[in-house]
Amino acid sequence: MVLPAAQHAIAPPALPRLTTTVPKEYVHRACLAEVFLTGCTSEGNQRFSLTGQWPRAHTFFSDGTRHDPLQVAETFRQAGMFLAHAELDVPLGQRFVMWNLTHTTYPEHLRIAATPTDFDLRARCTEITWRRGVANWMRMELSIHREDNLVATGAGTFSTTPPAVYERLRASRKPWAGPSFDLRTQRAPLAPAAVGRTSVSDVVLSATDTPTRWLLTPDLAHPIFFDHCDDHLPGMVLLEGARQAACAAAAPCRLVPVSASTEFFQYAELDRPCFLDIAQVTATADGMTAVQVTGHQDGKTVFTSTITGSAG
Repeated sequence: MVLPAAQHAIAPPALPRLTTTVPKEYVHRACLAEVFLTGCTSEGNQRFSLTGQWPRAHTFFSDGTRHDPLQVAETFRQAGMFLAHAELDVPLGQRFVMWNLTHTTYPEHLRIAATPTDFDLRARCTEITWRRGVANWMRMELSIHREDNLVATGAGTFSTTPPAVYERLRASRKPWAGPSFDLRTQRAPLAPAAVGRTSVSDVVLSATDTPTRWLLTPDLAHPIFFDHCDDHLPGMVLLEGARQAACAAAAPCRLVPVSASTEFFQYAELDRPCFLDIAQVTATADGMTAVQVTGHQDGKTVFTSTITGSAG
């Protein structure tokens, strides 16, 4: 029997596309709350359009009024790893090395509003090398936009290593020849206000006998820095250490970081001291202050970072 037209079944309306985070494994995070990316669309020619969201209140990446510039660096890090896994065929389990990372922020667009901060992230892979069909070296240019306003720009270079190769490389490390070193017992954090922080648990520097040198001593139980276990100090700890050293060097003025440019040369080991030194403080042409920080371990340079911001 044929039903009258009025009695034909009506198709239900299409459900709206629901928002969720990208898989946490793709950005090397253990906690879903620390995943800031929500989606990705390939635009062709190694260009990608991603979406994301920053929460209004974050225990580390906000001061209550603005998102922290370091949250931009973390978002760029996540974008690089996500694109490597989701778009460039890098298998889960591969180890990543971040060789450099730059970011420049526009503070007026980092303000926290009445709702979470939804953003668009545009990424372009400018250099890729392939090994057996897998990207093992990539450089990306990135920008973050919020309601058509430019929030930040930057770039980063990453390489990948198969787990077996990584294990061999790490097993070949020379044993520490110095006195026994334990980060937990060496930790004597500076006053939070001296390094631009409000919580002592977020402070990663301890004083030394030299006013422009600090020992890197993060809290190994910190839920953001050590979201998952690793056998070395994470790059984000080094970035935060550089920022805190720059703030300490600017005292008694208050340094508000706007940009950072960092080069990484080797891993920072957990079982030996890593010192951060102020190499240079200069005034820029636009009235900013640029502070160059170097990290040293075993007499070798671990990283260099130039933090630029307004001091007042």
